[in-house]
Amino acid sequence: MSDKEIIMDIIDKIPEYKLSYIISFLRGFQMDDEIEDDLFCERIYQDYLNNSTPEDHEVITIEEASKILGVDL
Repeated sequence: MSDKEIIMDIIDKIPEYKLSYIISFLRGFQMDDEIEDDLFCERIYQDYLNNSTPEDHEVITIEEASKILGVDL
């Protein structure tokens, strides 16, 4: 039996009135993942800012980018 199946089996045996506690607990785990994702993105962004060259900051239009990539808009 997988971990998920074991968890679902346990949840099936919990009375309805206690499920709100489980929901709060599981949402805590979900929020941890979202926070970790945000921190990861922030590290990538900061790394870009700290290690970029002036050429990295050049801006082109979406039309120019699509032409370079060979994509028709």
